[in-house]
Amino acid sequence: MTKVGIMSDSHGLVPKQVYTFFKDVDLILHAGDIGTSYELSELQNFKKTIAVRGNIDSVCEFATLKDLEVFFIEQIKVVLTHIGGYPKHYASGIKEFLQSQTPNLFVCGHSHICKVMFDDDLKLLHINPGACGRRGIHVKSTLIRLEIDGIEMKNLEVLEYDK
Repeated sequence: MTKVGIMSDSHGLVPKQVYTFFKDVDLILHAGDIGTSYELSELQNFKKTIAVRGNIDSVCEFATLKDLEVFFIEQIKVVLTHIGGYPKHYASGIKEFLQSQTPNLFVCGHSHICKVMFDDDLKLLHINPGACGRRGIHVKSTLIRLEIDGIEMKNLEVLEYDK
């Protein structure tokens, strides 16, 4: 079993809640708008981290990060990006990409709105963890964690806190 922490839109801040809510996770997924390479290093020193570059992240500062990652966690195929939309309202080209990749889990950020929903058409779980930083339109900051056990995703939890 793999315990996964999911975050996005931290905008230059690793909130203290990351260290408590993610203390037992095996892996952190960061769906972009990290802010600084210092913050990314801080996360990587805390836990194994897979991150993608967001629209505020400098290509020069985050040269090692891609805009989109495809990988497996156990038997779950994951697509991770920053701007992705959500079922029935995917960003340009995303639905076609998801159709070609057939992932089980699609994680994106950008909207600052925490959203977890199943896409019946593509047969995947969509997760946008919302924003965990202080900057942006959101009123509450959010983090998500879940467990992956083989092909099963379970025990999903959302932490909501004041930004």
